[in-house]
Amino acid sequence: MTRALRIGNASGFYGDRFDAVREMLTGGELDVLTGDYLAELTMLILGRDRLKDPRLGYARTFLRQMEEGLGLAHDRGVRIVTNAGGLNPAGLADALRALADRLGLPEVRVAHVQGDQLPVPEGALTANAYLGGGGITACLRGGADVVVTGRVTDAALVSGPAAWWFGWGPDEYDRLAGAVVAGHVLECGTQATGGNYAFFAGHDVRRPGFPVAELHEDGTSVITKQDGTGGVVDTGTVTAQLLYETAGARYAGPDVTARLDTVRLEQDGPDRVRITGVRGEAPPPALKAGLNRLGGWRNEVVFVLTGLDIEAKARLVREQLEDALAVKPAEVRWELARTDRPDAPTEETASALLRLVVRDADPDTVGRAVSGAAVELALSSYPGFHLTAPPGKGAPYGVFEAVYVDAGTVTHTAVLPDGRHEVVPPPARTRALEPVPPPPLPAPLPDGPVRRAPLGRVAGARSGDKGGDANVGVWAPTDEAWRWLAHALTADRFRALLPEAAPLEVVRHVLPNLRALNFTVTGLLGEGVAAQARFDPQAKALGEWLRARHLDIPEALL
Repeated sequence: MTRALRIGNASGFYGDRFDAVREMLTGGELDVLTGDYLAELTMLILGRDRLKDPRLGYARTFLRQMEEGLGLAHDRGVRIVTNAGGLNPAGLADALRALADRLGLPEVRVAHVQGDQLPVPEGALTANAYLGGGGITACLRGGADVVVTGRVTDAALVSGPAAWWFGWGPDEYDRLAGAVVAGHVLECGTQATGGNYAFFAGHDVRRPGFPVAELHEDGTSVITKQDGTGGVVDTGTVTAQLLYETAGARYAGPDVTARLDTVRLEQDGPDRVRITGVRGEAPPPALKAGLNRLGGWRNEVVFVLTGLDIEAKARLVREQLEDALAVKPAEVRWELARTDRPDAPTEETASALLRLVVRDADPDTVGRAVSGAAVELALSSYPGFHLTAPPGKGAPYGVFEAVYVDAGTVTHTAVLPDGRHEVVPPPARTRALEPVPPPPLPAPLPDGPVRRAPLGRVAGARSGDKGGDANVGVWAPTDEAWRWLAHALTADRFRALLPEAAPLEVVRHVLPNLRALNFTVTGLLGEGVAAQARFDPQAKALGEWLRARHLDIPEALL
């Protein structure tokens, strides 16, 4: 039997901890090291980079990391797989070859995956399909030491190497689904090892190590981390990451649809969580694609209101500024954050923040015309007038849109180290996505005394974004808490606890094996993170807001 594949991750986003590559390559045995650098916002950033210089469009941080990492990986026989190629994987592959020559490593074989770039519609900046792991598999099979991709699914960075290592065929859905689930746990780096974790106070997570998956030929895996690194790996940290930026029981990808309702987690020792039972189905016939465009121009002014009469001060400056604007921007948003406290011991804690955000297609309308008008009020408005930052001229903002294209129209191609092109065929079988029937709920807890308390005292949560939509995964750490949570936290109760979601479509998905509920909120984030339509534009803290809300909880759980 083929031995387990030991695969680690050293980046969860463009800007993650720079020394993680060295830490992972020197911290223990690895067969493959991955790095995830792409997100919806990153593609927009790389698109703007490429407007300035067509030779760019990739994550330059990765290239700098390879100045040391390339030699370390070569010496240890570790293959590197990354989506840092962004909009220009061929360009990054060429830059890596040049780097290898400079470092005296001409034997390092570099390959890349292309075909994700789609014809860019008028008005868009980037258009990329989410490819699967087949191109990565082909590159590794062709002898690559380093594989660079553009837009692939985050989990493909793990499922592609797993298919190569074990020789899986494209129809081995359960095995592929197991690798996709492991890849989803790894993709956000230290979020699997205690980072951004609801119950962080129970562990030392000041500097969590990056995660490692031990993948087996049958598709099962163990999630762990390098010995001696910080953080923690337990069923809670893995559950939290499984719920991150997912929705229902079917987790669709280009190679396989993984059934999240079949995932089973078991603590397998200190900092080891075993994942078993994952079932897979044929992938859907369409590929997800992301379009990024510049949506217009945006500016922001934040007024500081201190002491007494906060509401009256906010009303005064709002009326003054709106009267001062000769041309009203297309969108004007005011938000008063009552961060002030009565009889406060410091000036900062006596102050509230009034935030003005404006948007328009014309940069002049939201530029100095707005910030200048705000500054001109400095001596003629509310007492204590000041701003949090100097006036700005405004900046462009982006809009993300998810569309779907027929998988057969995309030419998924592996460019092997010797220059040969190998086309990855689309799936031979597909299955249209359809909802999974709601599973039975556990028996409710017996009636007993309740106490008003925050939800977070008995449940964890993690939230995130998908374009303009948000998701909030909520899980119970015990069977008893699950028996209560499954009945208490309905979609209607969710809306009541989070009033910003009240007018929106909220769908609840039940995942009993994980003792979890996953809520999707359509449209909460407007046109996506790059549009910055909300105070928390990626819904990163939405779950923590939910955990802070009070409701009646059985005293037996508290």
